[in-house]
Amino acid sequence: MTFPARQHNSGELSREPRWKIHRTHQHKAKKTRSNMTEFWQEHSKGATVEEMMLDSRAQELTHHELPEILSMLPCLEGSRVLELGAGIGRYTSHLLTKAAHVTAVDFMDSFVERNKQDNGHHSNATFLQADVTKMDVPKNSFDFIFSNWLLMYLSDEELKTFIEQSLSWLRPGGFLFFRESCNHRSGDSKRDFNPTCYRTEAQYSYLVSSLQVEDTEGDQKFGYDIVLKKKVQAYIEMKNNPNQICWLLEKVPRSSNMQNGFSTFQQFLDNQQYTNTGILRYEKMFGAGYVSTGGPSTTKEFVDMLNLKPGQKVLDVGCGIGGGDFYMAKTFGVEVLGLDLSDNMVNIAMERAITEKLPSVQFEVADATKRMFPEGSFDVIYSRDTILHIDDKLALFKNFHSWLKPGGKLLISDYCCGEKPWTSVFEAYVKQRGYVLYTPSQYGKFIGEAGFCNVLADDRTAQFIQVIKTELQRAEAIKDEFIEEFSEDDYLAIVNGWREKLGRTNSGDQRWGLFYATRD
Repeated sequence: MTFPARQHNSGELSREPRWKIHRTHQHKAKKTRSNMTEFWQEHSKGATVEEMMLDSRAQELTHHELPEILSMLPCLEGSRVLELGAGIGRYTSHLLTKAAHVTAVDFMDSFVERNKQDNGHHSNATFLQADVTKMDVPKNSFDFIFSNWLLMYLSDEELKTFIEQSLSWLRPGGFLFFRESCNHRSGDSKRDFNPTCYRTEAQYSYLVSSLQVEDTEGDQKFGYDIVLKKKVQAYIEMKNNPNQICWLLEKVPRSSNMQNGFSTFQQFLDNQQYTNTGILRYEKMFGAGYVSTGGPSTTKEFVDMLNLKPGQKVLDVGCGIGGGDFYMAKTFGVEVLGLDLSDNMVNIAMERAITEKLPSVQFEVADATKRMFPEGSFDVIYSRDTILHIDDKLALFKNFHSWLKPGGKLLISDYCCGEKPWTSVFEAYVKQRGYVLYTPSQYGKFIGEAGFCNVLADDRTAQFIQVIKTELQRAEAIKDEFIEEFSEDDYLAIVNGWREKLGRTNSGDQRWGLFYATRD
């Protein structure tokens, strides 16, 4: 397997004799290991944090980035942790206070000795000097693998092998966290030569979501789901560097009949409904910055119900391209964290964030069903036409209840349905989209069962119908502009989609609900 940006080489390789390819790979692997050894021997003589981070501002950066990165990790209580590229133990000391046991591994002796010197008094620590490409780790032996600036020191083949091996080292349901410098170097240390592989974040995301392994019996395949992908804010604020990226992945079973042939639901979204063109077509209909029903008009109406105050913290689940988040931050002075499972959505939102210049708004690719936050993290949880994708709504709403502060507010708009039986057309539509729909009253009951009080479950289908009609009228008015920006086929696809939406709603199958609740 090669990365998307390098696929053009695969045809050339296939014409080479197999023994020659194998020998070439062996030679490249030895050369990579030799270069990395030489590089780190030069930059590990004093075993200082400045050497390890290759940056003169290492102390200051550590102070700001370390708590940020630790906040992204899952609960480690009772976990067996494998820390790779542990260095002198910047993270080891913190992992040891949370986990049942930490095995800290590094390539360089001087780093291992420094880590052991600082953290060897912990009874739940093991320190190893080892090359990650040569480690023999028992299967299903760890709950969590943590690496910080490691994978960029592996060749493409070594990286592919490591991802496969890490899947076997983790127990099912275990997590892999890694953080890498993408696109270009970050540290300011002088380097006579630099063998580091600065990949794009897309290359890492593609690889980790595409690979899978069989378990020991061979009757079940496992792969990684992305729990979150996030830029390190400390580097953005301190160095204007958005290229420090973190991933948290969960080892999950892979079904042989995943939706429409895609390995993960995220791949389905980004390659079907939410392609870049698809997102921008939606935005043309909904209004600049928006990909949810009614765009700026419904956003203003619903946000006004929240009585937002400056400094409050808002979680937007299914943030899309960020229009609502920018509106809340600019109008009310709140801090917003926007989550979306679609990589394409978040990439566009991040681009817009640069223009908006609002450090109080952050975005991350995240699966809301797997992402965890400490209790009482937010004043408001806000979600627009997103939870229709999620199967276990009650479990999600229980998490929302926990994440809100006492007195916190929940506001959701979402696609709903009428009572069954549905028409065959609506059944096919729901199946194709992978939606999980309930009537507005059933939806409201889930919110109440999750522990919320003052639950308002409002059937807004009449408003939905009016919004669709208004958007169709606007589409007709900007037809020429739409076709010039996209194409006539795109115009017809989006307008026909809206007309079908109107038909499903008029038949009573499709409904639209607005839900408001508070936490005691």
